[in-house]
Amino acid sequence: MKISRDWATPFTIGAFGLMAATGLLMFFHFDTGLNKIAHEWLGWVFIAGAGLHVAVNWNAFKRYFVSSAVGRAVIALFAVVLLASFVPPGGAKSASPPVLAMNAVARAPLSAVAPLTGRPVDFLVAQLRNAGFDISGPDASIAGAAGASRDARGKAMAILFGGASD
Repeated sequence: MKISRDWATPFTIGAFGLMAATGLLMFFHFDTGLNKIAHEWLGWVFIAGAGLHVAVNWNAFKRYFVSSAVGRAVIALFAVVLLASFVPPGGAKSASPPVLAMNAVARAPLSAVAPLTGRPVDFLVAQLRNAGFDISGPDASIAGAAGASRDARGKAMAILFGGASD
């Protein structure tokens, strides 16, 4: 099948329009429904469209790398910006707020966590023991009982906050 400008360029334009609209909605926190999912997953459509557009316009595209100092400078600038986007803000990698909160709850003694669950600490200790966690008492923590296992911590959190024990 021959790649044609008749459909490759409109394909790219349409995909760009979708990415621009959903990206702006997300940036200004006006996204609703499936905007975020469309942006994330249909971004692959934009990549495909851009690839087809490059294939159709290959000769013009390669000129930006070979004979255009401005073209090379703009491309290099965006490559540097991409690389810089991997540098953590403030120079140190920090966890997201939900992860920080989950870790704080996991490290806290059950006696401090029980009021958050709305259930007595003795009940929580019994529930965790019944689920196979080695809980010494109200001063024990999820981190101490579950260790570093995310699955075990998640199971313990589900017991504490959701009542699930399996």
